[in-house]
Amino acid sequence: MIDERRERLTKLHAVVDACRRCPIGGTRTKVVCGVGDPAARLVIVGEGPGESEDRQGEPFVGRAGELLTRMLAAIGLRREDVFITNTIKCRATSDESGRIANRAPMQEEMANCRQYLDEELAIVRPRIILALGAPAAKSFLGPGFSITRQRGMWFKGPGGADLMATYHPAYILRLTGGNMTAVKKLVWADLQAVRHKLDEVEQEQAPPITPQADAELKLDL
Repeated sequence: MIDERRERLTKLHAVVDACRRCPIGGTRTKVVCGVGDPAARLVIVGEGPGESEDRQGEPFVGRAGELLTRMLAAIGLRREDVFITNTIKCRATSDESGRIANRAPMQEEMANCRQYLDEELAIVRPRIILALGAPAAKSFLGPGFSITRQRGMWFKGPGGADLMATYHPAYILRLTGGNMTAVKKLVWADLQAVRHKLDEVEQEQAPPITPQADAELKLDL
């Protein structure tokens, strides 16, 4: 099953690599599709690739990616335990006085790329989706979603998955002093809620303990 899902993701990657629906398809260095466990219970969805991601062809490998890795480790997860992707698969940029800078994806770009995100989710079939930042959350929950008022809440996501939004690691890195401390506390609470939900899912999928297995367990102890 995992090999089949991995093969389907590889084929999807090839399709996205050839996509030129948006102008940024012609300006990117590499397409950035999702990576990780093709049967992960948890999928992380960010906004879009940055400079480091565009260069390496993998999501969340820059400073924000390093912070995300530490965030996952704090709740006992490795990057390879989850599936990590973005709402768009090409780096969105703007020219600011001759300097190429990241920018938020346009609605048209997100709409053009939504098919690919939906296909990733349909292949992986996660039980939990964690959206990082307002743009990613709004792509699932609509333009009325407020990250400040509704982060940490559970919603129904694609395929019946439980969906939560929290602040994007890049946003945390831009903060300083007390603001950073306050936001970190909120994100930590959200991560703990995700860990609790994962534990519930794992308990649901654990095989029941038979009387024989229970007796063997007591003997082992």
